[in-house]
Amino acid sequence: MQRSLVQRWLSLSPLTSDAILYALAAVFALGLGFTSGEAAQWHWGYLACGPYALVALAAFVLRKRMHRVDILRIGLLLVVLLGAVAMPLALEARWRQLGNGQGFAQPEVSVIERAGGELAQGQSPYRTYDSHGHLINVIPGIPRYESFFPYFPLMSLFGLPSAETSHRSKGLTDPRIVMSIVTLLASALALKLLKASRAHKLRVAQVLLALPTGALFLATGGDDMPILALMLLGLVGLQRRSNYVTGVSLGLAAAMKLTAWPMALGALVVSRTKRGDRSWRTVGLLIGLIVIATIAPFAIHSPWAFLSNVFAFPMGLTSVHSPAASPLPGHIAAVLWTPLGHILPPTAFVVGGYFAMKYARSRWPLSLAQLLLLLSTSMFVMICVARATRNGYLIYPLNLFLWSRVCAADTVTRTVLD
Repeated sequence: MQRSLVQRWLSLSPLTSDAILYALAAVFALGLGFTSGEAAQWHWGYLACGPYALVALAAFVLRKRMHRVDILRIGLLLVVLLGAVAMPLALEARWRQLGNGQGFAQPEVSVIERAGGELAQGQSPYRTYDSHGHLINVIPGIPRYESFFPYFPLMSLFGLPSAETSHRSKGLTDPRIVMSIVTLLASALALKLLKASRAHKLRVAQVLLALPTGALFLATGGDDMPILALMLLGLVGLQRRSNYVTGVSLGLAAAMKLTAWPMALGALVVSRTKRGDRSWRTVGLLIGLIVIATIAPFAIHSPWAFLSNVFAFPMGLTSVHSPAASPLPGHIAAVLWTPLGHILPPTAFVVGGYFAMKYARSRWPLSLAQLLLLLSTSMFVMICVARATRNGYLIYPLNLFLWSRVCAADTVTRTVLD
């Protein structure tokens, strides 16, 4: 039955499938508006459901149009980006600025903004840390978990424009806007260079940017979006065997957030030169130089604070736990029996590592599509069994899975043409 559903989906015309996706997005946005308790999310839901519904209707009405279908799909995509990303983001950034930073943004926006301000003053963003169950240098007036900066230093650059302009910005330097601009630029470059059909490129753009898998995060939080865009650019570098594009893109992503490290490490396995020789040293050197150069000054200056913020806090090893505790299997298991929260992740890592190695060994040398599929599966499992993580992190395995399918289709196409 699953196979028949996939075949039926693949048999749909492009505009029909677009209409279905945008209609589902409208339903999701409206549902989020009704059910979410976070101002940023439910405002986005009400603002985005209209544009999604309108574009879904347009795609359905025009689904039998046979000429210039790709141009029409691109136009509808741009309308969605305007109505479900740009408009809600601009309004929420302005409302947040008028409300003195209260509401209309996920907590990570304020955290990145504050880190940018500390960086602008020549200070380390890792000021609060846990010592033997007690918080040191806690920031007054905010929730205790917001005192932590659970990213690598390069992420604080997105908060610099807001720190420099302060109240004069009218919300235009909100970190989400800066992150969205970087995401759109990196994505546009990656999609232009991606070796894939126009239809596949459009689907990648929809999932990454236009559907709630991207639009919701761009408008309300945004810190994962530039990571994904840089990962896509790194994929293009691997696909085109451009080691400098791969190394710089994945190096920048890895210097911002740990979620980029699986892709950065995986790139070492499949990177090749134009002649087909392995080039993991070049790619690894570029990634390592960027990561070390941006992290080392802060890690050396206050190593315990750095470790407490970047590793201990996200892993739930401090006296203050991260609010990222979505009802995924790992969190539910930890609630039912606390020791499971410490047993499941390492067990899944060991067992999953065994099967990952078995998969890689039976298909060695791995193709890019196979690597992406392996990374997608591995990240999905680890996110599900983690003690405390956001369900929003599922956009990583989702995008990686889609990219693996696109790369596999491109490989088949080139084989047939050859």
